[in-house]
Amino acid sequence: MKIKLWIACALGLSLPVWAGESVGAEALPVIPAPMTCSVDSGYFYFTPSTTIGVECESQLQMVSTFVDRLGRTAGFLPVIEVGAPEPDVRLMTVPSMPPEAYRLEVSARRMTIKASGDAGFFYALQTLRQLLPPAIEGVEPVARNLCRVPAMTIDDAPRFGYRGLMIDVSRYFMPKKDLLQIIEAASILKINKLHLHLVDDNGWRIEIKKYPRLTQVGAWRVKRDELFPNRRNQERGEEATEGGYYTQDDIREIVRYAAERQIEVIPEIEMPAHTNSSLAAYPQLACPVEDRFIGVLPGIGGKNSEIVYCAGNDSVFSFLEDVIDEIVELFPSKYIHLGGDEASKVNWARCPLCQARMKAEHIDHIEELQSYFMTRMCDYVRSKGKEVMGWDELTNSTLPEGAIIYGWQGLGKAALKAAEQGHRFVMTPARVLYLIRYQGPQWFEPFTYFGNNTLKDVYQYEPVQQDWKPAYESLLMGVQASMWTEFCNSPADVEYLLFPRLLALADVAWTQKGTKDWPGFLARLDRVLPHLEALGVTCARSMYNIDHRVTPEKKRLRVDLSCIRPDVEIRYTCDGTEPVATSPLYEKPFTVDASTCVRAATFAQGVQMGKTLTLDMQWNLATGKREIANNGSAGVLTNGVRGSLRHTDSEWVGWYDQDATFVIDLGKKTPVSEVTLGCITNSGMAVHKPAVIRLSLSNDKKNYRPVGEIRYSREEIFENRMAIEDARFNNLGVKARYLKFEVVNPGLCPAGDVREGQKVWMYFDEVMVQ
Repeated sequence: MKIKLWIACALGLSLPVWAGESVGAEALPVIPAPMTCSVDSGYFYFTPSTTIGVECESQLQMVSTFVDRLGRTAGFLPVIEVGAPEPDVRLMTVPSMPPEAYRLEVSARRMTIKASGDAGFFYALQTLRQLLPPAIEGVEPVARNLCRVPAMTIDDAPRFGYRGLMIDVSRYFMPKKDLLQIIEAASILKINKLHLHLVDDNGWRIEIKKYPRLTQVGAWRVKRDELFPNRRNQERGEEATEGGYYTQDDIREIVRYAAERQIEVIPEIEMPAHTNSSLAAYPQLACPVEDRFIGVLPGIGGKNSEIVYCAGNDSVFSFLEDVIDEIVELFPSKYIHLGGDEASKVNWARCPLCQARMKAEHIDHIEELQSYFMTRMCDYVRSKGKEVMGWDELTNSTLPEGAIIYGWQGLGKAALKAAEQGHRFVMTPARVLYLIRYQGPQWFEPFTYFGNNTLKDVYQYEPVQQDWKPAYESLLMGVQASMWTEFCNSPADVEYLLFPRLLALADVAWTQKGTKDWPGFLARLDRVLPHLEALGVTCARSMYNIDHRVTPEKKRLRVDLSCIRPDVEIRYTCDGTEPVATSPLYEKPFTVDASTCVRAATFAQGVQMGKTLTLDMQWNLATGKREIANNGSAGVLTNGVRGSLRHTDSEWVGWYDQDATFVIDLGKKTPVSEVTLGCITNSGMAVHKPAVIRLSLSNDKKNYRPVGEIRYSREEIFENRMAIEDARFNNLGVKARYLKFEVVNPGLCPAGDVREGQKVWMYFDEVMVQ
């Protein structure tokens, strides 16, 4: 029996939805996607007598790695022969095939792998690897009768030539052995570029022989126990003990290990900003107007992040050229990334050397001084036979010749400004592909920045938009997931944020436009994740957790629950007990009209899959009542649910750099003795209490009578902390229908604050009336 079908192969073929009775319970799934696959009857079994024929040394090396992995768990090693006449498995070079394509032909007796080069053969072996039991990744024995592959024929090729992962090893230094494990996991997913962010304000991570202080000083920061945004800068004389770096031998090993797995390592040497680590080592490279102590930043750095290389000092360019000389020798990649993002011009504007440079080069606008800086360095890199990459801020001024731009801001549209000028680009939009963002319902996640980039968000991302000019698509090299590590303190933290979202990125990069199939992707993911877990990789289960929305509706509360996985059940209780597989099935939104503790969790085949969501809705006189706000607060001020310490968890209402006004309508004239307003502080994100909260009451919504005012001192407002605090108006003893809050923003963060000079957010959660 032969079945023709389409299958997405970026994650491999071992999937749980099967078609084709002739190959039993482990045939192949019918899932629309770009790769063709024919399924025949039977299986090909790897056995001690299996012979594998290769053509050359490079094939021998990659097949040996595959066979060694099989041998560790199956207890036997198939024989590999160069030029074997009649092998059971044959690798065959077909020069006419595309560079990364492969054809896999499997029958019950023979297997043939065809490709034009090493990349195609390697990807075919990764597909075979995923078809075998996940246990082959570990050390536990695998039964010989499970070392089999269904009979089939596969033709497969990627959509994009650039399928990237960026890892920031500056903010959190990833030990070499753990970085190698991530490279191994990425290779299974057919990722082919590793962009290493080696340099930033928070650490210089690569040995440069000519400048030993870069690692003696620049690789180390002071220890701070606070979260990254809340960390105070190093003070003069404080010992720096946290960090690390890669020796040049480490780099050679990383590059070699990645190359064996068809991954090109692209180094990033950040300039002219994000350079406090190198300037801590060599402060003479900063503008001479800079008189502050320069240390490696343990966190965001406040005003110290304004300290950048001096664009008027020729010694800066000599230094960077020397660094590039050593980088070129260490990285065979044809690309070097030079950063170019978020460069403050504050010092340049008042630096005599920078101003003299502008005059000498006939530069009228200070943004063009950055263009001069980057063009000069780009020309040097190009003189070494390399191509230059940079972040999309380079489009703010004249682009250096040939620069490849990474579109990151928002949805990455700034990269199209480069495309308009004929420059190639890579899409890594922060709003979708920055994996530092929350990957699931925030109540269950470790602290990080901003909003959510869920597994589904990443999977559904389509880089080529309908409004693009045709030429843009031809200049798009591919896509990249970017893993910034501000909130990571261990390799497991990094892996938790990477996986399983990197699997979604791999699918976006490999499969063709218009072939998205979310349920089919989940089925494939469920078969591939066990391979990664067997390698010891930490994988998040956030995709099983429940999102909630509680909104006032006709003086009641409507409860909406959802999960991004459509293949699980949501079971819940309303009496505070833990949900089990036999608890009521959530099928549609429901309402409550009194204090209620709802608990809910996802289940599959009777097993709880995600964490338990707890909604402890405490009723008061304002609960379920209408709110009127000047920012469209969507009812969360009166929904009975208190927010968490994560001010972006959807339970907080925010006002940015402005005063706030909102009114609660109690529905009728009501005795009021006490009013409480929930406030939150997160100093690292410039979220603070207001300067003043005024409460006024009315019965006609026109004439308001002031009944209370709470004022906070600057010390109380800007204390460096994360906290939820309630503002309470006591002993009111009045009757009113309308409660009006007028809240005064405290203004810019003061000198010395971790967010010095920045505008303030105010967030409020629940209005509680007794």
